[in-house]
Amino acid sequence: MTINEIRSKYLKFFEQKGHTIIPSASLVPQNDPTTLFTGSGMQPMIPYLLGERHPLGTRITDSQKSFREVDIDEVGDNRHTTFFEMLGNWSLGDYFKREQIPWMFEFLTQELGIDPQNLYVTVFAGEPSIGVPQDDESIDIWKEMFASVGIDAEFVSIGSEADGYRLGMRGGRIFAYDVSKNWWSRAGKPANMPVGEPGGPDSEMFYDFGTPHDPKYGAQCHPNCDCGRFMEIGNNVFMEFIKRESGFEKLAQRNVDFGGGLERLAAAAQGNPDVFVAVDALSEIVTLLEHFSGKEYNDSRYQKSFRVIADHMRAATMMLGDGVRPSNTERGYVLRRLIRRAAQHAQKLGIPQDQNEESMLNRCAILIIEKYKQAYPELASEEAYELITSEIWKEEKQFGKALEVGMREFEKIAATGHIEASEAFTLFTTYGFPFEMTLELARERNIDVDTDGFEREMKKHRDLSRAGSEQKFKGGLADTSEKTTRLHTAHHLLLKALQTVLGPEVHQRGSNITQERLRIDFSYGSKLTKEQIAEVEKIVNEKIKEELPVTRSTLPKEEAEKLGAEHEFGAKYPDMVSVYSIGPKEATSEDPEFSSAFSIEFCGGPHVQNTKELAGVFKIQKEEAVASGIRRIKAVLL
Repeated sequence: MTINEIRSKYLKFFEQKGHTIIPSASLVPQNDPTTLFTGSGMQPMIPYLLGERHPLGTRITDSQKSFREVDIDEVGDNRHTTFFEMLGNWSLGDYFKREQIPWMFEFLTQELGIDPQNLYVTVFAGEPSIGVPQDDESIDIWKEMFASVGIDAEFVSIGSEADGYRLGMRGGRIFAYDVSKNWWSRAGKPANMPVGEPGGPDSEMFYDFGTPHDPKYGAQCHPNCDCGRFMEIGNNVFMEFIKRESGFEKLAQRNVDFGGGLERLAAAAQGNPDVFVAVDALSEIVTLLEHFSGKEYNDSRYQKSFRVIADHMRAATMMLGDGVRPSNTERGYVLRRLIRRAAQHAQKLGIPQDQNEESMLNRCAILIIEKYKQAYPELASEEAYELITSEIWKEEKQFGKALEVGMREFEKIAATGHIEASEAFTLFTTYGFPFEMTLELARERNIDVDTDGFEREMKKHRDLSRAGSEQKFKGGLADTSEKTTRLHTAHHLLLKALQTVLGPEVHQRGSNITQERLRIDFSYGSKLTKEQIAEVEKIVNEKIKEELPVTRSTLPKEEAEKLGAEHEFGAKYPDMVSVYSIGPKEATSEDPEFSSAFSIEFCGGPHVQNTKELAGVFKIQKEEAVASGIRRIKAVLL
């Protein structure tokens, strides 16, 4: 089955179980300053897991585009990818374990045709310190499912991952692991969860490829072993807890959050652990590269390069389709890194850079567009096609120039007969010269490179970046913090004030809100004057003093657009949208007096109920340019 067929089967299966199919959210998250990219299917669903009513009901299913930057350096084996699709189904206070587990067993064994003899599952072993017991209910249901196909499923309590390597399988099919493996929240283990974060026990499903255990990973094999025998293909999260200052409490509603990697499900359905063969969109890129390079994918000297190009170009194409552009900061830097790494590995395969836009990377992107445009219509237009291919080509050309400069610097350093760690690090950070290329060229010249020192330099660099990121995002989750909620409402007031002072052509182009401050990027061609900044501050503070009600409404997207509701550039919205208005009237198209509202925006929340809750003085701290035609404001409530 192709990925389009598997995705379609999954969505139709849950639609028949009473679920509404919703479109994927953008890879660029809305109203979440804690992360650059949407990295899981549940990320856009947080407000509804916490109890907010979803406009389309209590049963939802989707295929969510996801990207995990932390996996960039892992790409090269047979299963790691940076971009992936997370198939999801959601119960928002509706059904629970008794429905979810049998449905997943049915989907895997009957819809995908997976042999149940190759399925193994894990459950939560319990954690006394937070008052959550072992998940005996899930154990019993899984036993029933396996028994229905003639399999006597033995239960084995393992504990930690380390215990798994020590104790092994012991004839089990259902295994209990501790909080390090079978508890799910965005922050990981309960101890790492910030106050206000939801989470709960989970039950994961693994496919057994039957490959021999590699003892370098541990003495014994078990479902969470990294040797390659087992692959996790889905996770049923039973999200019924929330962390409070005093400990863990039950959420107002019990939720199911299932996430299954589409690529891994394809691998299991075909019994092939290599996603670059099992996933047709990736395998076709591999075939394309084989044709133009004359190299074979199964040649171990080149296999990593095939995989890196296929993965990185798929991720880059999807990012470009969601409005990300190459730059030296944040999302744009990640995109730039993906394209340049792909270009570097194309050179390793001996594929020269074309002198026009029909480059090899663009050929890969065009293939991805064709494969995914039906599922993700934002890729389907001629405008999207032109934009994606032109941006990739521009980046390739810039990288080619950077390599020329970097090569000159490399030759100067190489003439000394040794490359110090600091020199290799400068080549990488200042000239964009990949370390892998430094190593390769140094080997050709029999020159030593301080590889260990370079890794230490890179670790310091990553630690500094991470610390900067933690400082930047200090204040935790935008969805649950009172301070962040107040600044979120102030953000709406600010955007409308900017439009009032500068003109209606001003639109939001990005935002970032923490407990300490708000940040907005907006379209405007010149620096704001002191008088304009003062007038914007005055308008916002007036609206705070006017004690305006803040009202949430759920409308068809078309109606909200007719009302002139502001929405973020490049963002995707479902057919039914959440709209927040600030002012005396609720956002409803039937209300002829609706125009008296001060601000109207597409938004999932959260917000204060009245501007008087902002209880402070709004102050703009900084106004600056971030790109051509894009300005940035940082502001606070004092």
